[in-house]
Amino acid sequence: MINQKIADLRQDYRRATLNEREVAAHPVQQFDHWWQEVLAGEIEEPNAMTLATCTPEGMPSARIVLLKSFDEKGFMFFTNYESRKGQELAENPRATLLFFWKELERQVRVEGRVVKVAPAVSDEYFDSRPVGSRIGAIASPQSRVIPGREVLEEKVKSLEAQYLQHAPQRPEHWGGYLVVPEKVEFWQGRSSRLHDRLLYTLEPAGGWKIERLAP
Repeated sequence: MINQKIADLRQDYRRATLNEREVAAHPVQQFDHWWQEVLAGEIEEPNAMTLATCTPEGMPSARIVLLKSFDEKGFMFFTNYESRKGQELAENPRATLLFFWKELERQVRVEGRVVKVAPAVSDEYFDSRPVGSRIGAIASPQSRVIPGREVLEEKVKSLEAQYLQHAPQRPEHWGGYLVVPEKVEFWQGRSSRLHDRLLYTLEPAGGWKIERLAP
């Protein structure tokens, strides 16, 4: 049975258009164009993105993580390697990222393989984090069942006392991943749900093919 109060929620998108003749030849260059507009728009947490992974059996899972860097090599984020997403990426190193910037009526979807970044890169980022965040990364057995929040709080207190005189170093189970893009779709909302969708696909010989998808 349809809940009409929910079904009637809709918005007509009219802010912008997306044209094949005007986009960059490389998807990361196009992403950077949009990224600069996102930053100029003062959007809250613009680097928030959905990360979708999948088990070898085909069960998908998704959660929000934060983009920390991007270039033509890929899109970087950091997490606990022993978490559910870390375990799924170890077994099936492919993922999808999804950005949604509602204020600009835009989405970007990135599909590709996933590799761990070099330990030195993970060290550099870990050392740049606030001490509280570093201690939290050490204290939390991410994705595992715990008897209560007090377990975490007690662990944090113990670690705070331990690291009074020196900053904590990155634990081996925590670090970065790079999503290496193979397909990137740019979605611009349009009126009457006739959205613009441009798909970049990495070709075997290199280079990117750009195609328009029906909305």
